[in-house]
Amino acid sequence: MIEHNSGPAKTAITILGSLRRNSINEVLRRHMSTKLREAGVAVTDLDMHDYPMPIFDQDIEDAGDTPEAARRLAELFRTTDIVLIISPEYNGGVTPLVANMIAWVSRQKPNPFKHAVFGIGGLSNGKYATIFALSHLRDSLSKLGALVVPTLLGLGPYPDVFDTAGNPNETNIQWKVGQVVRELTHFSRGGI
Repeated sequence: MIEHNSGPAKTAITILGSLRRNSINEVLRRHMSTKLREAGVAVTDLDMHDYPMPIFDQDIEDAGDTPEAARRLAELFRTTDIVLIISPEYNGGVTPLVANMIAWVSRQKPNPFKHAVFGIGGLSNGKYATIFALSHLRDSLSKLGALVVPTLLGLGPYPDVFDTAGNPNETNIQWKVGQVVRELTHFSRGGI
């Protein structure tokens, strides 16, 4: 178990960057949520089916039809200590769901990316373990003012990474998961 600081419990939301039923990335999200809870964090796992948004189109925004889901997500980003995005990689990049979510949320004011500490990860059945998408996602989030923890949690190939109970098979993966949890629970915007 990872020790946590005394004081009010930190809050976290987790976002799965795939709408696919039985996405392999849900295994990683569940494991990370468990580890964050063990560290004393109050975690809410979001279901992106509850946040429907059309493909970003500035004409929709200009007409005053910004989706309510974008406003709700922006408010969660502004009021939550930790945002963890776990996502597959599509063609070496972020998924359409993640790109669209960021496009809509980034248009909300005040800037919703300047409060939480962000963590990103992904699970792949390939040997590059989502690292291309995670690098792109980190760049995008950083340009929006997000504080993204340094450790990118790219894991693969699936299913070799996790056992049947959803726990990492290898010590180095267990360490990497623990490192991301430590970073997410100890990094701070420092009142900025």
